[in-house]
Amino acid sequence: MSLDDQPPVTILSGGLGTGKTTLLNHLLTVGGEQYDIAVLVNDVGEVNVDADLIENGSDLSMDDGGVTELSNGCICCGLQDELDQELRRLAFDEEFDYLVIEASGISDPVPIARRFVSPARASALYDLDTTVTVVDAHQFHWAFVLGEPLTSSDDDTRPLSELLAEQVEFCDVLVLNKCDLVSDEERAEVERVIRTLHPDVDIVRATESAVDPDRILGTEQFDKDEASNSARWKQDISTDHEDDADAEPHEHDDNGTDTDHGHGEDHDHGDDHDHDHLHPPEEFGVDSFVYERHRPFHPERFHEWLRSFPDSVVRAKGHMWVAGRDRYALNLSQAGAQIHVEVNGRWAATLSESRQESYRESHPGLQWDDQWGDREVKLVFIGAGMDSIGIADELDDCLLTDEEMDADWSAFENRFPGQRSYSKPPTEQRLVLGGEQ
Repeated sequence: MSLDDQPPVTILSGGLGTGKTTLLNHLLTVGGEQYDIAVLVNDVGEVNVDADLIENGSDLSMDDGGVTELSNGCICCGLQDELDQELRRLAFDEEFDYLVIEASGISDPVPIARRFVSPARASALYDLDTTVTVVDAHQFHWAFVLGEPLTSSDDDTRPLSELLAEQVEFCDVLVLNKCDLVSDEERAEVERVIRTLHPDVDIVRATESAVDPDRILGTEQFDKDEASNSARWKQDISTDHEDDADAEPHEHDDNGTDTDHGHGEDHDHGDDHDHDHLHPPEEFGVDSFVYERHRPFHPERFHEWLRSFPDSVVRAKGHMWVAGRDRYALNLSQAGAQIHVEVNGRWAATLSESRQESYRESHPGLQWDDQWGDREVKLVFIGAGMDSIGIADELDDCLLTDEEMDADWSAFENRFPGQRSYSKPPTEQRLVLGGEQ
């Protein structure tokens, strides 16, 4: 196989039970009459049940190399070396027209896609063609329209609603499956929320995962630059803080897929985006606003406010400064009924003077306070029928008063992550609110 002969790749993501494996079997059954399709299936369990189901449902088998399984871990994180190894084997040992990668139900598609835009990896032998997310219409309506909590993931650290939102936000094609389980009105509500999260996504309605193979194979829809800002919240807020809590802040990498904190020059706090001519937010009753302040939240008042989070907000994301957690920027992510707060990275103000100077020189548009440096609150809220002024006023009430700015912040009751004396390192501390968390 030559480097000029790069088979197109479709990455298939979606939550547990959405119908990914059924869709893959449908592709192999229907599309297999026209194309030779290789399959790589990831399952977090020791036994790859999905690979067995695909082998049983198609003419392919693991014995002849057409179906490859990666088990007991996620290819988005723990099985990356194994992924590279199998990609090389398939590229040089097998003949096929398309490669379909089915990620596990708890995998983030972004790290998988990132590997296909890095020329130093085995994935450079392929062309990332389409990213697909399969959504259970009934489950999505339950979580994002009715605001009911989803069952938490096995590690009990990340709400499944947040993962589902991120899978929706990062895809070229969204297969809205199990449409027969919702009414037309409920389906319309689901699609409105999906458009809120990802305005330009190509929605394919399906029942029992029956989708025309040409809708997800060889579409040439993946675009690295567009993918980096496909999510609505990324179009409203620009962030670039290092995920490593002890590393220096830095800007986005080339593919822009990191969800980081920062202070670049090109912040756009308005709602005018290039995509609006395709799917105007007003058409779906969607609005958004960015809340930006340069004063910390009071940990007790803000925690209480999060417990009564506005129902009109579909998605909230950003970074913030919480009094008593002054070394680290904290990420907030809300999706559906659940809210997740974790440490993102250190504020530039906590670095040595020489590193601060270097960082500020490379970020000429950075707003810097003589006492507090780059610490700030910057959150984007997306929803329908939001009272943006009312929400902003409530958040302002959660900020420290002038008197509290001079108080002992360590005396505040503080449940937020980032406590350096805590039994867990700051990067492993999380606060999850909503549902059964």
